[in-house]
Amino acid sequence: MARVTSDTPALGGVQAVERALDLLDVLARAGTPQGLTQLAASSGLPLPTIHRLMRTLTQRGYVRREASRRYTLGPQLVRLGEAANRAFGAWALPSLRKVVELTEETANLAIMDGDAAVYVAHVPGAHSMRMFTEPGRRVMLHCTGVGKALLAQLPTASVRPILSRTGMPAMTAQTITDVDDLLAQLVRIRHDGYALDNGEQEVGVRCIAAPVLRAPALMALSVSGPQARLTEADLQRIAPILTSVAAQLGIVANEHQDDTA
Repeated sequence: MARVTSDTPALGGVQAVERALDLLDVLARAGTPQGLTQLAASSGLPLPTIHRLMRTLTQRGYVRREASRRYTLGPQLVRLGEAANRAFGAWALPSLRKVVELTEETANLAIMDGDAAVYVAHVPGAHSMRMFTEPGRRVMLHCTGVGKALLAQLPTASVRPILSRTGMPAMTAQTITDVDDLLAQLVRIRHDGYALDNGEQEVGVRCIAAPVLRAPALMALSVSGPQARLTEADLQRIAPILTSVAAQLGIVANEHQDDTA
């Protein structure tokens, strides 16, 4: 794994804080509990420094030390993540509720975070059988409606390296696993203004997503539901609703950023 730290802090940064955050990033990327030696190899930091930082992070609940003496992310991060998701997504909820009112299907808002899409807001649909996507959930870009709507906002030269890093695993028999096929689909998404996931991430689930253009970050608004209920005719009806609300949401996002600047 590439080292993530530098001998000098970023301009205006505090070195101890930057190093602690680097270690949290290492743990997040690893996905499994890590020992001090593994953390040293990944971060490039000396063992005494890592030991001091991990002790502090453990005491504060940001890191948890297991019986194996390996470390993993702690419960305090869950609370912070939930608070961040609520704060980030709250301003978008009226737009999502409007989508649900007009379509009766579940609405979601996702943002680009590194090489993944992360759901940050969710409003359930009106049907008894409906989709549920928990804010904070990370999904791959190549096989989801929101992921493809996010990728469509990037130039091709930026898309290829992302797909090279993440790969394009087949989540279902419908998943697009060829880079050129996906790039061709992104061209159509840019032209049509929306993306489709036809059971590509989960069997029996269909999603339509629209890029939230002119927002301060890469965002996508989506509607999801069972394939049996979201027919081709439904998608054609929902597409203009979704693209219209997404366009308004881009304006709202910029206004929200200005208010909090």
